[in-house]
Amino acid sequence: MPWQRPDGRQPDQLRPTTFTRRFTKFSAGSVLVCCGDTQVLCTASVKPKVPRFLEGKGQGWLTAEYRMLPGATPDRQERELLKLSGRTQEIQRLIGRSLRSVLDMTALGERTITIDTDVLQADAGTRTAAITGAFVALHDAIDSLIQCGDLDRSPIRHQVAAVSIGLIEGDAFLDLNYPEDVTADIDCNVVMNDVLEIIEIQGTAEQGSFTRRQLDQIMDLAEKGIKELLELQRQTLEIHPSH
Repeated sequence: MPWQRPDGRQPDQLRPTTFTRRFTKFSAGSVLVCCGDTQVLCTASVKPKVPRFLEGKGQGWLTAEYRMLPGATPDRQERELLKLSGRTQEIQRLIGRSLRSVLDMTALGERTITIDTDVLQADAGTRTAAITGAFVALHDAIDSLIQCGDLDRSPIRHQVAAVSIGLIEGDAFLDLNYPEDVTADIDCNVVMNDVLEIIEIQGTAEQGSFTRRQLDQIMDLAEKGIKELLELQRQTLEIHPSH
């Protein structure tokens, strides 16, 4: 019998996804993104300087941080203070790479944008939710720079969104929640821009292996889900497609 999703969704159906903009007061951009029961607070802060290796080069930088808050999971997690886990470092690098890929750093000028993604509640897909939500926070931060006259035009070249896909009992499922994530034989995360160019694919066989045909199924589902997330971003931000 094929795998029955715990929440009754179809294999190609996203969890209900919402963006609440301006969730906090002081950041240049902020959004609470909810993907089912996963909730991530994404904020974007701007400083008028760049890391030393970019000083005097006339271009900007974007960096990202990711944290799981202690109460985000059923069992309290210890705060990561002086030493970050390998998982945390890997996720925040992924978020930074994904967002830098859609920015014109020369148009940004010599300023640094810091993206903070804090998981308030984790039900799988936290890294993909963080990327998708962080774009909304980034867009609002850039808009604030334009409105105050610090930028003449937006350095954002594309949207970016991400989604998870898993193989369970040989079949592909979009946007896994926690019971599915721990059951999946294959777990993939896919990041794309708004012309559906691939920015990153993370795919791991937890047990056994998977075929090229199954990879094609995974990518087809990823593209469908990311198209829907990009449209949700556009509706939230009231922007038109760039293509």
